[in-house]
Amino acid sequence: MSLSGVALLTSIIVSATASNTPLAEPKWAGEYANKKFLDGQAVFQMSIEESGNAIQVSFDAAYNDAHGAAPDGQGPGRITTKNALEFKWKDSFKNSGTGRITRAGEDIIVSMKTTRVVDSRCLEFYGQKMRLKRVK
Repeated sequence: MSLSGVALLTSIIVSATASNTPLAEPKWAGEYANKKFLDGQAVFQMSIEESGNAIQVSFDAAYNDAHGAAPDGQGPGRITTKNALEFKWKDSFKNSGTGRITRAGEDIIVSMKTTRVVDSRCLEFYGQKMRLKRVK
């Protein structure tokens, strides 16, 4: 068998094997942001880190003109379905809550619920169905 025949045979075997292997799930890890948050008045950024089975969600938000509160927060997350993860969070103003993140192509949709309010100035940053684009 010629060298090109061996290469063709190898290519066919690799392709057949790959087609029987389930596709790897996309990773959650990355940086996401909405730079026109609250009708262009603010920025909301989120970072998702994965290390083995551990997931850490971090976020920060601020008004463009630097008025008001500028919370940052974090908390542990866990994958609940192929396209969703849930997390608990606590911010720098001692507010806390839960959140859910779902995939939207390369972007994510974030919904945050506050369960403990210490400083209400932060509440306008925590909403439902907030679309964040992946930062490249």
